[in-house]
Amino acid sequence: MSGYYDYILGLIPATLIGITLALTLVGLPVVSAVPAGATVAIGLMGHAMFVKGPVPETPSIDRDGRGAAGVDHAARTPTGNSGMSAQNAD
Repeated sequence: MSGYYDYILGLIPATLIGITLALTLVGLPVVSAVPAGATVAIGLMGHAMFVKGPVPETPSIDRDGRGAAGVDHAARTPTGNSGMSAQNAD
C-alpha cells in the first residue's frame, strides 16, 4: 500500500514538470516557469520534512520499564537478569 512519502516522491517531479509545462503553454517564458514549478516542488519537500516529518517507530517505555505492549525492556540485557551478573544476583 502506498504511503504519504510514496506520493510525495511521485509528486515532486510531476509538479516540477507539469507546472513548468502548463505555464509555458499558457505563454509564460521558460525562465519564469521553471522557478514557479520548482517552488511548488520545494514546498512539497518542505511539507514532507517539517510539517509531516518522518517519525521513528520506537516503542515507548514507561517508568516501570515496560513498553506499550507490556514487554519488559529493562530485563533485555545480555545477562538476562536486569543487568546484574550471576555473582551479584544474590
